[in-house]
Amino acid sequence: MTEKTVLPPGTEIPTPAFVVNEDDLRRNLSLIDRVKKEAGVNIIMAFKANALWRTFNIIKEYCQDSTASSLNELRLGREFLGGNVHSYCPAYTDVTIDEYMNGSSHITFNSVSQYLKFADRIRRYNSESGRHVSPGLRVNPKCSVIETDIYNPALPGSRFGANSEELSEGLPAGLEGLHFHALCESSSYDLEKVLDAFEKQFGHLLPDIKWVNMGGGHLMTREGYDVDHLIRLLKEFRNRYPWLEVILEPGSAFTWRTGNLETSVVDVITNDGVSTAIIDASFACHMPDTLEMPYKPAISESLGEKPVVGKPTYRLGGNSCLSGDYKGDWSFESPLKEGDRLTLEDMNHYTTVKTTMFNGISHPDIWLRRSDGSAELLRHYTYEDYRSRMS
Repeated sequence: MTEKTVLPPGTEIPTPAFVVNEDDLRRNLSLIDRVKKEAGVNIIMAFKANALWRTFNIIKEYCQDSTASSLNELRLGREFLGGNVHSYCPAYTDVTIDEYMNGSSHITFNSVSQYLKFADRIRRYNSESGRHVSPGLRVNPKCSVIETDIYNPALPGSRFGANSEELSEGLPAGLEGLHFHALCESSSYDLEKVLDAFEKQFGHLLPDIKWVNMGGGHLMTREGYDVDHLIRLLKEFRNRYPWLEVILEPGSAFTWRTGNLETSVVDVITNDGVSTAIIDASFACHMPDTLEMPYKPAISESLGEKPVVGKPTYRLGGNSCLSGDYKGDWSFESPLKEGDRLTLEDMNHYTTVKTTMFNGISHPDIWLRRSDGSAELLRHYTYEDYRSRMS
């Protein structure tokens, strides 16, 4: 297959394959665009959840601005979305700061010391370059609403952001914005709690700045999310501080439930009363969040999230040599057998950006299911992809 492969409507896509659905992507983008316009805020795309640039021609119709936490993300945003790039990095260096300044509209510093290290450089760049880079500071409102510690930036001792005690007498000269990020796949009511903590601790600084970035984790495209409450919350904040530009940078919301991982059963093994269906994909290599979070993905062909007594029940085993490369259990109407296709749902965010080639296992092909039902092959991986990562 080549990158120009297109399958007509109704044709089965070979497994394993990540399949992105154009209609689902546009559904999410339309909702994000509605929030952006009704609330009067700027919502930008975070590549840490999804960097599948071959779909950016669709995203670009709704959103051109992005956030970057590395120089690679910065270059990707400028090249394929074309809008402003808001950069945040836990630590800039003398080697990287110039490229960040050249490519960014906003640069958020993680600490006061990092800002002070580069403040003169930013001022000099702004006076000599003919363009303006707006510097900001990340702050930690210490409001923890995330249950999974590995994704919680507000834990005690967090390395992210300045505490209010450091800023009791004001901001260092030249800072133009504040940034907080304390959410992960969270609700608008979680944002309300964090926003209240932010205003109580850092509200005295708001008259002196131009923008507030409320970070990511706003899962506004999730079923049941109170979008109207989010819009109202943002409008009320803007009414309190009408001089501030308000920025949100969700990751998952852009590509939530927009694609699946299509797999096939290649063997069924039963040991000690446990049946495992081996699939032609890997949780460790292709779906690492299922082990890291951890969580159990939905399977379209199963009987639901919980095993059903009396029905054929299986673990799914990945095709790597890692002993823990499995998840379970799911029940099915009929026993699984070699060749059965299984659809692991919602695999277009925090999947392709986190994949590894452990064991030399290739990544699944990536396909885009167009609105007309045709499927376009976006990427096929080869031995050369594995070899080139090793040296």
